[in-house]
Amino acid sequence: MFKVTPNPPDTDPISPYQSPDSKKFNDAAERALDYHFPSFADFKAKPRTPSTLFAVDPQASSETLTVYLVETLASVDVMVHQLVDHLEGEARYALLGISNSIMVAELTANRLLDQTDPPALERTAVVDE
Repeated sequence: MFKVTPNPPDTDPISPYQSPDSKKFNDAAERALDYHFPSFADFKAKPRTPSTLFAVDPQASSETLTVYLVETLASVDVMVHQLVDHLEGEARYALLGISNSIMVAELTANRLLDQTDPPALERTAVVDE
């Protein structure tokens, strides 16, 4: 039996995406991608506007902020340890890992506080001279 159509059928060598409207299609696709997936450069280009809902007093000294940080970390560590007592298995280990991270942050903040606020004796010795 004779086939009327060639095997494989003759087709245009032009891609379906190459048409007079393909530029419009590509531009629309680029705009959609840029809208839904902004680039890192877009994030860096926008200035950061801090929230005023929870604001820290701009007049607070570094020493005051560091002391508050140390106390907050210590409180969070106590809360985590109270939760650890009620858990078993993987959840307990995860909270213990978080507790260790908090302890490292607390140690770091304490070290910063030591460097920021030398002992009072050293300060008075410098003033007396």
